[in-house]
Amino acid sequence: MSLNLPPVDEARLAAEWEADKEVLANLAANGDVARLARPVDVSFKGSEKDFERVLTIASQFGFVELDREEDEDGDLFLFLECEQPVDEQSIRALTKKCLQIEILCGVEYDGWGCEARTGGVH
Repeated sequence: MSLNLPPVDEARLAAEWEADKEVLANLAANGDVARLARPVDVSFKGSEKDFERVLTIASQFGFVELDREEDEDGDLFLFLECEQPVDEQSIRALTKKCLQIEILCGVEYDGWGCEARTGGVH
């Protein structure tokens, strides 16, 4: 299945990048070696029905489902994971892909996270 990925709003991408830079700075402050691949998780807010579409699309990009949770307000979250480095180029590509999934599936991208990797390949 080939997808035509939608264009992403540049202002939204820029706003996400500001948040991403903070995460990358925190990782760097903890001695992270950005070029090392590691599990990176992303989350989306939406409905169970929307999450099935997210999984269908995201799996084509190497994402696997980690978990689903409901917060105290009753909002549902889907957590996915992929293996990749966290250098600037890789994170920009990840964020853009997640925003495209958001557009395609009617969910809300809620960010990414990972543990710092300080040396040696795991």
